[in-house]
Amino acid sequence: ALPQVAGTSLAGEHRIRGHGAGLGGLRRGKEHLSDVAVAGRSGGRNARRAARAAALPEHLRPVRPGMESTALKLLSQADMEKIHQAALTALEEIGLADAPQSGIDYLTAAGAVLGDDGRIRFPRALVEDTIAKANRSVTLFSRDGKSDLELSGGRVHYGTAGAAVSLVDVHGKEYRDCTVQDLHDAARICDQLDNIHFVQRPMVCRDIPDNLEMDLNSIYATTAGTTKHVGVSFTEPGFVKPGLELLHMIAGGEDKWRERPFVSNSNCFVVPPMKFATESCEVMEECIKGGMPVLLLSAGMAGATAPSSIAGAITQAVAECLAGLVYVNAVKPGAPAIVGTWPFGLDLRTGAMSVGSGEQALLTAGCAQMHKFYNLPGGAAAGASDSKLPDMQAGWEQMCSAVMAGLSGLNMVYEAAGMHASLLGFCLESLILDNDLLGQAQRCVRGIEVNDETLALDQMRATCMGGPGHYLGTDQTLSRMQVDYVYPDLGDRTSPKEWAELDKPDLIAKATAKKEQILSQRAAARFDAATDMAIRETFNIHLPA
Repeated sequence: ALPQVAGTSLAGEHRIRGHGAGLGGLRRGKEHLSDVAVAGRSGGRNARRAARAAALPEHLRPVRPGMESTALKLLSQADMEKIHQAALTALEEIGLADAPQSGIDYLTAAGAVLGDDGRIRFPRALVEDTIAKANRSVTLFSRDGKSDLELSGGRVHYGTAGAAVSLVDVHGKEYRDCTVQDLHDAARICDQLDNIHFVQRPMVCRDIPDNLEMDLNSIYATTAGTTKHVGVSFTEPGFVKPGLELLHMIAGGEDKWRERPFVSNSNCFVVPPMKFATESCEVMEECIKGGMPVLLLSAGMAGATAPSSIAGAITQAVAECLAGLVYVNAVKPGAPAIVGTWPFGLDLRTGAMSVGSGEQALLTAGCAQMHKFYNLPGGAAAGASDSKLPDMQAGWEQMCSAVMAGLSGLNMVYEAAGMHASLLGFCLESLILDNDLLGQAQRCVRGIEVNDETLALDQMRATCMGGPGHYLGTDQTLSRMQVDYVYPDLGDRTSPKEWAELDKPDLIAKATAKKEQILSQRAAARFDAATDMAIRETFNIHLPA
């Protein structure tokens, strides 16, 4: 049985009397506490809500980008050594096929071996030397300098990704093709959400049939919507040059772009199992030369294009990304690269993706540990759902993998917001709801601080020995309510009585209202008029001015 809700005084006037042991007593005590708090402190609740709504200084926020954690360790040191050695063996004995000629030239010059079967194999010493020389930290810049992301150690950042083809209509419960306006709207919403730290393109602009125009408009739509770091892809190698020209115009010149590249290339440089994606590798080469950070993305599917075992899928992803790391450093030593091990789960009964499964959470957390094993900046996928709508299934699936990824110290948690239907659907309302979810996940990442202040012995003495017998309203409680606790923006913590008095607010309706409120205002990230006009004179921009 749960403990009795003890009688206490509140504000020197009211008393909360015990209602007996057990869940019913605790519930009635909670309801009574809520009523007493309202009666005992007229306007107090509104004042506290107003205080919480005010923006806190960055150093006082209870959660913030880049908090560190390596609390969750699913793999032992021996396990990680075995995965590492297996990956080295795979690279040395199996190698990767289908490299472009330029890649063959770069890799063989670095010490890789081209076999008679056309596969490139990587001697152990070459891979280990590359790991030793690779960047231990990569900074992903924001456009305004206010939300740069340092990828190192166990620093955790959550953001979007996924390239969904459909937008979810939560009210009609329907899916429709995504548009460039949807992509721009998603970026604008992300720009206003504290717990979403970067914006990798979450949707494909299905209303732009020309691939070059789609790539360029994707850059425009995202960067005109947010000043946070953006990730984009290029369909063909020839599209990188005009993409960089557009980015130079946005940055104010090539020199300024190279000084602070605020867009990275999300690059599926491999086609699992163990083959290079020829055109994507050529894209990667051009991006590296253009000063763009690269996400080395290996997205095998366990049981289909990767081994069905979790350890095997992680091993293959690690091997493929280590090959990519050698490739990047062969093109330009020290070029910024993120180890993007993205193995996905399958429902082996049907062959359907299962990105919301416990197995997916294990895959991602295991990959995060391997990044730490190598001390390399890394990213993986977590926070997506197989559910078609923002419902209870979406909630449990998203939180499971988002928390495990964070506790594992994953530097970049991709697809962490808005993603449904096993990556096929993106939902703007979910983007807003997931901001609350990721706030709670980050509070788990922050963990428990244990020191003389938080042990609170002085508070216990003052409260229990001649004090009021409770901690409500004490200076210590009030001083820590903002720095220790994360309060949901839309989540409902009212009592059933209060909930009824508020006309039983619906969570999806609240998210829609916030979406409409954000989109009713012009994007703070929009370009100045002269820059925008110059861009529109140079490129066919599909968004209205």
